[in-house]
Amino acid sequence: MSPVASALELRSVLIATDFSPASEKPLRHALAIARHYGSKLYLAHVVSSIGLRMAGPEAIAETEKAVTRDADHLEDELLCDGALAGLKHQFVITQGQVWQELEAIVRQEKIDLLVIGTHGRHGMGKLLLGSVAEEIFRHAECMVLTVGPGAYEESRVGIPRGNRTFLFATDFGEASLHALAPAISSAKEFGARLVLLNIITSPPLPVDIYRSTADEVMQTRETARKASLRHLEDLVRDAELDVQPEFVAEFEAAVPVSEQILGIAERLKVEIIIMGLHRSKHISTASHMPWATAYEIVCRAGCPVLTVRG
Repeated sequence: MSPVASALELRSVLIATDFSPASEKPLRHALAIARHYGSKLYLAHVVSSIGLRMAGPEAIAETEKAVTRDADHLEDELLCDGALAGLKHQFVITQGQVWQELEAIVRQEKIDLLVIGTHGRHGMGKLLLGSVAEEIFRHAECMVLTVGPGAYEESRVGIPRGNRTFLFATDFGEASLHALAPAISSAKEFGARLVLLNIITSPPLPVDIYRSTADEVMQTRETARKASLRHLEDLVRDAELDVQPEFVAEFEAAVPVSEQILGIAERLKVEIIIMGLHRSKHISTASHMPWATAYEIVCRAGCPVLTVRG
C-alpha cells in the first residue's frame, strides 16, 4: 500500500552558493522551484574559517567584504533581469565551518529543501562546496536537490504538464521508502509518469545449483523478477497517479549499480531521480544504496537528484 502522499509544501528553499559560474545552474533551478511553490528563497554563502584563521582577523574581514560585494552584485543582477520579481528572498552571509553554518540556517529558518551543485564528473567527484558537501548530502535533515554538471541548464519546473518522467529507485529498505511519498507527490504535482526501479542485487539460484538446468536457473530468476515487479506495483497501488506508472526490475549486472541506474535514467529521459538515504551518521552498506553508489549517481546524473533522509 502506498504511503499518504500529500502535496509537497516547500515554504523555504535554501541555495548554497559560492558565486562561481558553477553555482549558476543550481541557482536557476532553486529560483524556479521557489517561484513554483511560492517559497521564500535563502541564498547562503559561508566564508570558511579554514585557512583564514592563520591569516588573522584582517584577512577574514577583507574576505567577508569581498563576499558581501559579490552577494550585492548577484542580487542586483537577479533583480534587474526579473529573476527575483515577486519572490521573497534573503541573502545570508556567515563565517565559520561550512556545514555547521548551513545546518544552523536549515534549522533556524525551517528549510524544506536545500539545493547544491556538483562539479565532479567521475567517481567520488567533489561537490561545489568541496569535501564538506559530503556532510550536507549525508546529514541534512531536509530534502536535498543536487544539480550536477550533466543536468540540464534550466529547470523544467515551469514547463507545461505532460510527457515528463520521474525515476524513483528503491531496494525496498526502510530508508529508501522514505522517499516514496515525495516521489508520488512530485509526480502528481507535475503530471509526470513515475517509474519505480529496483535493482535486484542478489540474484536467486535454485537450491541445488549443481544439478539444475539452465532453464531452471532462468525460471528461478524470472520468479524473483516478477516478485520484485509486484512489490513495486504494491508501493503505488492506492496512489491515484494521473499517469500510469511504470515498473522496472533488473538484476545487478557486471557494471556498478550506479551505472545501471544512470543508464536507465538516460534511456527513459527522466527529469529527476529520487532516492532515499539512511539517516545514520556513518556510511553503511545497509543503507538504501552503498555510499559510493549514491554519491556516484549524484555526481554523474544527467538530471537533478532529490535525496530524502530516512
